[in-house]
Amino acid sequence: MAASQFPDSGEHRSDRGGRHVEVTVTDNSHPRATPPRLSHPASDKPDGNDQSSRLSRGFAKVLRKNQDYIRISVPESRLERLPQEWWKTGVVFIWAGLNLFCTTVMITIVNDRVPDKSENPPLPDKFFDYIPRLEWAFKVTEVNGMILVIVWFFQWLFLKHRSIVGRRFFFLMGTLYLYRMVTMYITTLPVPSTHMNCAPKLDGDSIGMVHRVLQLLSGGGLSITGSHMMCGDFLYSGHTVMLTLTFLFIREYSPRSMWWYHLICWLLSAVGVVFILVAHEHYSVDVVVAYFITSRLFWWYHTMANNQSLRDSPHNYLNKVWWRFFFRFMERNVRTTVPCTFSWPVSVPSVCFKMPCGRYSIVQSVREE
Repeated sequence: MAASQFPDSGEHRSDRGGRHVEVTVTDNSHPRATPPRLSHPASDKPDGNDQSSRLSRGFAKVLRKNQDYIRISVPESRLERLPQEWWKTGVVFIWAGLNLFCTTVMITIVNDRVPDKSENPPLPDKFFDYIPRLEWAFKVTEVNGMILVIVWFFQWLFLKHRSIVGRRFFFLMGTLYLYRMVTMYITTLPVPSTHMNCAPKLDGDSIGMVHRVLQLLSGGGLSITGSHMMCGDFLYSGHTVMLTLTFLFIREYSPRSMWWYHLICWLLSAVGVVFILVAHEHYSVDVVVAYFITSRLFWWYHTMANNQSLRDSPHNYLNKVWWRFFFRFMERNVRTTVPCTFSWPVSVPSVCFKMPCGRYSIVQSVREE
């Protein structure tokens, strides 16, 4: 069989939504097969071959005028078959919100366990020995963090596969705050600097605890909003988590050619992390541990997500992590690397992009002629 292929014009699609290709099929399978020849009237024989000659001419005429086209379905590429599954994104969003709420509750509990700074002075820290405290430095950290969160939100909003990327972000953020809730509870460090004024201890006052939780949530847990006046949430730094996580997602899901964009976001993140220490709001170990856990968890997750051969390999020890069940739930139908493509958040009707006279294919124009 020999086939001449015509490009798909967009109008020839089956009801299933798959792509189709129009081809003209002629039978050349026999080695001695030749196209039908048209006999010249002068060479036609007056005997019994006259009828076969007329049939040959008629058959050739029909082939020229009424060519038949076979519609062949071509399966869509994997990139076009990435399921959105917004309901999974909603479930993971609840996971992140629940861990953020529990972390807020834990901060109010740990605040009552922080030792008095008059009896337990700050622990020695090498960074503090060489860098004096700047009072305004922590405001720079929180402003940089808010800028990165806003930039990442708008970038995520214009991603084509925002549902898949969104549930990855919410899962990692929720898991990181779950780890933070555990570490701050099992080890309560004294305040890193004597300038810190902690909120009074509640001594089991449940109503006061609810008030503080609501205050923290309403202000986003930021000191710049006046909502965070408690101590004890030192190991590890939540500000470092958000500064690092937002930058990693911004860089991962944006074109590699936008190096200037990545450089600006990296500077915002790096300056924010350093200024946490300059403000003496966290110990150096708080920042180091926060960066290490955030970056490794991000890279482990995306290594498993972007390498399909690792998912079912018996030698992949990344599958031993406790959150592998969540991973399978979120990534079960994502069988390829999520491409960095963008689209409008609100779909525009396709009629807006059609030409006034309508579109038609090469195959249709040939057949009409």
